[in-house]
Amino acid sequence: MRDTVDRQRRAFWLKHLHRWHWISSAISLVVLLLFSVTGFTLNHAARIEASPRVERHAATLPPDLLGQLVAQRPKSAPLPPAVATFITTQTGAPVDGRAGDWSDDEVAVSLPRPGGDGWVSIDRETGEIQYETTDRGWLAYVNDLHKGRNTGPVWSWFIDVFALACVVFALTGLLLLQMHAGQRRMTWPMVALGLVLPVVVALLFIH
Repeated sequence: MRDTVDRQRRAFWLKHLHRWHWISSAISLVVLLLFSVTGFTLNHAARIEASPRVERHAATLPPDLLGQLVAQRPKSAPLPPAVATFITTQTGAPVDGRAGDWSDDEVAVSLPRPGGDGWVSIDRETGEIQYETTDRGWLAYVNDLHKGRNTGPVWSWFIDVFALACVVFALTGLLLLQMHAGQRRMTWPMVALGLVLPVVVALLFIH
């Protein structure tokens, strides 16, 4: 009787562990591959050449819009909507709603993004607009996705969900290893190797 109960309990846990293991692996598979590849490229970033592409655009604010900048003196605030719309139309810079650093001479808006950078500078006396954007290529883009650099809150939430799926994948895999360990004698030595090896490398080779 007890053997029957034990077998039923084992079958129950095997069923649910397998289910959660394959679900979490399906959710995390593509992004896990992406993060594994970008982990490699980040580790060898100094050896991988990149050719940044820089573009510059210029324009001049008309007097009525320039007057809106002269009238304001905040330290940090978005550009007036009409000014932001004009700049985007003339240069393509996505400045709407972005906070700028205001000084007596200019307003500077930083435009960082994955795989590149950018900035807009508006002279508060002449109305001269300078827009520069730098594109470091697709490799820099995916590397920044890996780091969550300048990716916004939605990508940050996605990484959290993905990380949770990886934790579920790893823990259910460990429990499945434990349940099958009786038939696979090398299970725990291999698990121990996966724990000990990075510790030994860190202690001996990281200074």
